[in-house]
Amino acid sequence: MDILALEPWYGGSHRNFLDGLVDHSTHTIHPITMPGRFWRWRMEGGGVTLAQKLRSAVDERGVPDLLFVNDMVNVPAVLSLTRDILADVPVALYFHENQLTYPLPPDRTRDRAYSITNYLSALAADRVFFNTAFHRDEFLEALPLLLRDFPDFTNLPTVREIREKSEVLHLGVDLAAHDAFDTERTARSDRNGPPVVLWNQRWEYDKNPKAFFRTMNRLDDAECDFRLILAGKAFREQPEEFEQAFERYAERILHYGYAEDFSEYSRLLHRADLVVSTALHEFFGVAIMEAIYCGCHPLLPDRLSYPELIPDTHHRPLLHAPILYEDDDQLFQVMRSILNGDERTLPPPTLRKIPQRFDWKTHVANYDTAFEAMTDK
Repeated sequence: MDILALEPWYGGSHRNFLDGLVDHSTHTIHPITMPGRFWRWRMEGGGVTLAQKLRSAVDERGVPDLLFVNDMVNVPAVLSLTRDILADVPVALYFHENQLTYPLPPDRTRDRAYSITNYLSALAADRVFFNTAFHRDEFLEALPLLLRDFPDFTNLPTVREIREKSEVLHLGVDLAAHDAFDTERTARSDRNGPPVVLWNQRWEYDKNPKAFFRTMNRLDDAECDFRLILAGKAFREQPEEFEQAFERYAERILHYGYAEDFSEYSRLLHRADLVVSTALHEFFGVAIMEAIYCGCHPLLPDRLSYPELIPDTHHRPLLHAPILYEDDDQLFQVMRSILNGDERTLPPPTLRKIPQRFDWKTHVANYDTAFEAMTDK
């Protein structure tokens, strides 16, 4: 099959995902991309540029068997501008995130126009894929609320149409790339010292660093010994909690800031013992899956996508510390028990198996099968 993949935000996790799909799929996937910046303009006007790029690609390569696009693409706009050459080509829409339920900062209100773009794109696509069942269900539950806000012609039956053509296709992750650095884990296991707690998520409000550092401060006040690795992407307006943590824990911070080099990033993951999420929003959780694969025992809220990604048998494993926690108090209690040596974490070989089903080497077959089902090829 020949597939054209439209990515108006070719950066960060979107770029990693598309590169992994292109590299591992048995089909020929040709990316059509735009730089990963100005996300609002990408959703508003990116369709015009993508349509132009599509025309050039068709002139060069011929008509594709499938279009694979993501949630930032205005699908109706692209199709209307290319209907003379792509009228019979099926469209697969993949939701990394959505603008109906993505949490906003306290001082910002939701712009309904981007939600409507997501809705119309899902309606126009032939198949709609979500990176988790949690994401699919949350999106489909939010759609009726969006449509009921209109004065008439709410078209509520279209929600069922979208539901019937929706399915879950978990995100693919290049976990095997971390194997080259697992000697760092072996070296760590041979040393004595306090446990290392990892933060490797984005430094943004939706990951709720305030709750994370509140817990770390409680643990410090309780005289628990630990070290910190504070990695993850930082942005222009980063939460003040990170600077406050640097002032309080400077001598105990092993790394502070974004690790742009993959080898450095992987070594940091292998160096840590615990990875903690206090997220308010998580449609999948690539950073957490990577850390688990590298041997970090996860402590995750019992909500969002996490219960789906962690096997039921590991939610609260026997003889070991739990993975899912109910609230901040339980997180504090579990972490204190681990840091004081009263509870054991899961061994790295067991942890590695948890996210292995998302590794591109095997998981890509699910994508290829889904694509073939749309084209009978």
